[in-house]
Amino acid sequence: MKKILAITIFTVLFSCTDNSTLEVFDKDQQAAEVNVKGFSKPDVIQMRLNGQPISINGQNSYTDKIETKISFVLDKGETDDLEIYNSQTGTQIAKYTITYDNFKNYYNLSFFNLPGIFLKTYAVKPQVNLGKVGFQFIFPNLGEFSGSSLEGVKGILKRENGLVLAEFDNIGKNDFSAVKIYSFFSVSAPVYLELYKPGTTEPYSNQPLIKVTLKQDIGANMIVLQEKMENGNVVVKGDIDVADYL
Repeated sequence: MKKILAITIFTVLFSCTDNSTLEVFDKDQQAAEVNVKGFSKPDVIQMRLNGQPISINGQNSYTDKIETKISFVLDKGETDDLEIYNSQTGTQIAKYTITYDNFKNYYNLSFFNLPGIFLKTYAVKPQVNLGKVGFQFIFPNLGEFSGSSLEGVKGILKRENGLVLAEFDNIGKNDFSAVKIYSFFSVSAPVYLELYKPGTTEPYSNQPLIKVTLKQDIGANMIVLQEKMENGNVVVKGDIDVADYL
């Protein structure tokens, strides 16, 4: 059964130990390393390698900012499972299958775990000057209900009167778009994000133009877009603001 030969920690408390050297005994083994950079709030989570809890600073479960390096030896033909669980409910949140052939794909592993959503990315709150509003977006379930095969969409952010506030050339599934900033104008007036196929003025799905109603907060807004079904129609919601957790 697979052995975790070394775990070098750099976590919430930002303390670390010296790297350990992995010994590879034959040509059918590889020294694998997974650099984890994650965030979970408010859930307390646990990471497990092949069912064995991964200890970080002596703790088997953790929350908030989570950063660690996991080092182990991979045997050819063997499958290793790195899993993330909710420590309180025992529910599996994510699973990564690592092999001799694909381990390099997991050298850097990022995640952002919030109530009801798991993002395979890491988020840093952008700097937005006083009196300004900044928006950035991610669209992790793009195509789930619309059937769209696109990997990203174009977004145009507008005021109620149609005035364009910002344009986003590509809002993708895996990473937040670049932040776009404009001057704050109201605590109550919503803004609207129209979604198009990249580089066009065509709706991104084979339906009428979808407009997402958004509440603008002064400062940074990091919105997770989600396709949902309402009364048989595809809609897109932008109710989750990652900036609220940072």
